[in-house]
Amino acid sequence: MGKLDGKVAVITGATSGMALTGARLFVDEGAHVFISGRRKDAVDEAVKLIGRNATGVQADSADLADLDRLFETVAQEKGRIDVLWTSAGGGEQGRLGEITAEQFDAAFSLNARGTLFTVQKALPLFNDGGSIFMTGSNASLRGYPDWSVYAASKAVLPAYARVWVAELRDRRIRVNVLTPGQVATPMMGDALSAEMKTAFESVIPRREMGHPEEIASVALFLASDDSSYVNGQELVVDGGTTVI
Repeated sequence: MGKLDGKVAVITGATSGMALTGARLFVDEGAHVFISGRRKDAVDEAVKLIGRNATGVQADSADLADLDRLFETVAQEKGRIDVLWTSAGGGEQGRLGEITAEQFDAAFSLNARGTLFTVQKALPLFNDGGSIFMTGSNASLRGYPDWSVYAASKAVLPAYARVWVAELRDRRIRVNVLTPGQVATPMMGDALSAEMKTAFESVIPRREMGHPEEIASVALFLASDDSSYVNGQELVVDGGTTVI
């Protein structure tokens, strides 16, 4: 018996890395998973990798019309949601004095605005007693130079969770934030030079970046009844980086 038998899960930004690994794990644990991503070819490839019980929808989480299409698909195929993992996000480096309005708008449109409207548009389909969690970043907990805009756009997520716990209490819907540290994903590989990767690993106690499977297992915990008494929390999974 799987931890998510019979559950319907929606995971945004799930075409690679942590969220794709999580989607595969959710299916292995009995869920039907809807995944989204900006590029149709990447979504289609991710569905193939998952192999079964997965529906892919091309959708940019910063585009409200795309979000409507995502949840219309969920409504037509399953009619309900038990788990929502808002993992779509991203950002660019930008040092104070050089940050552009376009960089700011792009980060907040996807990470802050997109996350809020993903949750809001999912709610009419949500089963009482379900689980919502958002992907944060330990960049919002530690002062990494050049990442102020990205950090700020992720720092709003725990505030969302605290308020939404109060607003959703009567429906017993839990809201948490899963905050990973440095994880060896394709997006991280594209963003970091070899020198930056070495610098990031130097602040991790084990001197090694995390692996997508290590985040996926925590996502499964938050999605399942194992975390039934965890609510309104930011669960930091960064190998101890932010505590030393």
